[in-house]
Amino acid sequence: MEDPVMLEELLYPRTLAVVGASKTPGKVGYAILENLLKSGYSGKIIPVNPTTDELMGLRCYKDPREAGDPIDHAVIVVPNKAVKAAIESSVAAGARAVTVITAGFKETGPEGLALEKEIADYCRRRKVRLLGPNCLGLINTENGMNASFAAQMPKPGAIAIVSQSGALCTAILDWAEGRGVGLSKLISIGNKADICETDLLECLAGDAQTKVIVAYLESIQSGAEFIRIAESVCVQKPVVILKAGVTAAGGKAASSHTGSLAGADIAYGAAFKRAGIVRADDFESLFDYALAFANQPLPRGDRVVVITNAGGPGIMAADAVELEGMKMESLTPSVAESIRAQLPPAASVANPVDVLGDAEPGRYAMALEAVLADERADAVVVILTPQAMSDPDATAREIIRVAKGSTKPVLACFMGGSQVTSARAMLLEGGIPDYPSPERAVRAVKAMVEYVKWKNRPPRVVTRFPVNRHRVERILARQARSGRKEMGEVEAKEILKAYDFYVPPGGLARTAEEAIMIAERVGYPVVMKIVSPDILHKSDVGGVKLNLGKAQEVQDAFDLMMLRISRAHPDAYLRGVYIEKMSKPGREVILGMHRDPQFGPMLMFGLGGIFVEVMKDVSFYLAPITKNEAIQMLQNTRSYALLKGARGQAAVDMDAIAGALQRISQLVTDFPQIEEMDINPFIVGEVGTPPVVADARMIISGVE
Repeated sequence: MEDPVMLEELLYPRTLAVVGASKTPGKVGYAILENLLKSGYSGKIIPVNPTTDELMGLRCYKDPREAGDPIDHAVIVVPNKAVKAAIESSVAAGARAVTVITAGFKETGPEGLALEKEIADYCRRRKVRLLGPNCLGLINTENGMNASFAAQMPKPGAIAIVSQSGALCTAILDWAEGRGVGLSKLISIGNKADICETDLLECLAGDAQTKVIVAYLESIQSGAEFIRIAESVCVQKPVVILKAGVTAAGGKAASSHTGSLAGADIAYGAAFKRAGIVRADDFESLFDYALAFANQPLPRGDRVVVITNAGGPGIMAADAVELEGMKMESLTPSVAESIRAQLPPAASVANPVDVLGDAEPGRYAMALEAVLADERADAVVVILTPQAMSDPDATAREIIRVAKGSTKPVLACFMGGSQVTSARAMLLEGGIPDYPSPERAVRAVKAMVEYVKWKNRPPRVVTRFPVNRHRVERILARQARSGRKEMGEVEAKEILKAYDFYVPPGGLARTAEEAIMIAERVGYPVVMKIVSPDILHKSDVGGVKLNLGKAQEVQDAFDLMMLRISRAHPDAYLRGVYIEKMSKPGREVILGMHRDPQFGPMLMFGLGGIFVEVMKDVSFYLAPITKNEAIQMLQNTRSYALLKGARGQAAVDMDAIAGALQRISQLVTDFPQIEEMDINPFIVGEVGTPPVVADARMIISGVE
């Protein structure tokens, strides 16, 4: 971000001009001026309209320069062709921030794009920050500034909203009003001609009023910069993002296994994970998480205690906790005994703590107080279903009283409709997030737990291995001269050997005689694989023969392979075959990389061989990675249990896989021209057994 002071003037202007203010109800210029007056904006408002001298009791000017006082921020609401002139006159009057509400720019086509570029270039030259164009405007509840054409002004709160959709902003405002939720800021960013999500994250990180930043984004500008800034922001406060528009790019054809599995959605997930961003899957979860972060302290761990007056919802909550990978730990015996002594005999003090259907408010208060004091509880979910004996309002008041000042998060789930409506509003007003179902409450706890894990992560130390970079440079230069993007097994393995991967001895053979010579040199049994830049997946065309144990088998396999493939693919260029010492059996995994255009190289790990596309049990992480992150990649797959050893099978060497992922991370960071790569299979044995690169291929950029 160039100058945070300018964003201060965007959000905290002393003088604000509305250029295009209107006297006609229903016009955007009318709504913005009216909103500023109604919201109690603490600064000076300067309406600008050349056709009138007065608007809503304020003196109106034909030009911002006529006002006399220098302006800090101008809100532009004039036709798109007049926007540049309006910005120029505002800047001449002192404005260092402008918000362009007007639509009709890049979203309309080439002409609109040219207009947008013109105003953005002008602002950049004059060191003026531009919000929009094509946006709803912005709201700051701290100074009562509603510089938008939204119909509602939220009450002050701790949640800041950044949205790429103006329409969604209005839905958020309606939701906030309906739930009684306060906001700190609401900023519609529109076309992002200048100010983008990264700028606003950095700005809001230092905003004392804001406890959690919530964003709806359809795109992200400058992926690497976004990750860097977001990571520093997430250290200070949580960021929750709903990312839409990820499926179209995900369907893009890719030639490698890794590329076919690494869609845009995966890339954003990996980027958010690196930066510490809490990702929301839908509008509902976006605000479920925001309410928890804005109102409750962070948990120390992942042990959840459930207090309920009904068995069924308690079981639902317990199931949700387990399914989310958290713990339903039993209470400390002394705490359990103290609660039991104050409950009817039919009550349960296991976790969930069932206070029974006739629980009065005092019984809830006693149980909650005891649980919050228990060292085994990191977070508490309190469930109430309305029974004939229940008093939801009084119970809500007791929960608020007991939870006040607690260092552990308390979330509520008052299930039902009309009978709990006032209690739910009371809970939220008292700082206790309330959810309509146990599952949603538990997912909110999970979001908090994951954020805490990220905050407490060990320092990121990326290992640099001694490697032969010059050798790789020579191979890549030779590949570029060849004019081929696809790098086959022979060259790919040479590159991997330079980064200290073990590749079985072997060589390229153009004739059956050469194949036999190589086989006898490396020792039987051997594997034979077709080598052709036009054949990407060798096994699909019969281009792989295993366990060839003598010269005659090599001869026959060569002749048959070349005959069949040349007939099936007459246009394919066949370089020959690759003869390689047969590797010992082991667990087959895949290591890969796909270079995302936004965020850079994404590493992939999963079960290898033919199963990678069948099972699609893979995990992704952005390079460069640490050893801990490499281990996490393994743990994030369902196959991890197999790798650890299951049903009497020996565990594989996890450190060897983690080391290989780190070496790939270094390779693709060192050489950005590597667009995609697969090592499939990568054969891993027991601890102490060197892993083997059985097959490999790469895609290189910069080649037409």
